[in-house]
Amino acid sequence: MSFRQSALYSLALKAQSDKAEALASLTLLLEHPAGIGDHSTDDLHNNLYESLNKLENADSRLETLNRYFPELRNFPNDNANSE
Repeated sequence: MSFRQSALYSLALKAQSDKAEALASLTLLLEHPAGIGDHSTDDLHNNLYESLNKLENADSRLETLNRYFPELRNFPNDNANSE
């Protein structure tokens, strides 16, 4: 594998990891809010907002990588959570 491929795969994997983490956080916060302990409502809303921003950022990075680096079209991507 060339350095270019390795670097691009690393960027794509990081974006996929961030996306999975954000989706897990949103699921936890939305479906099991009692599991977050003694946090205030403001904390909950801030955590939701941060997770949504992380998800949006990860999706944007994946789209950008796929748009400008066509060799990533063969890279395994996460379509399990796509609509």
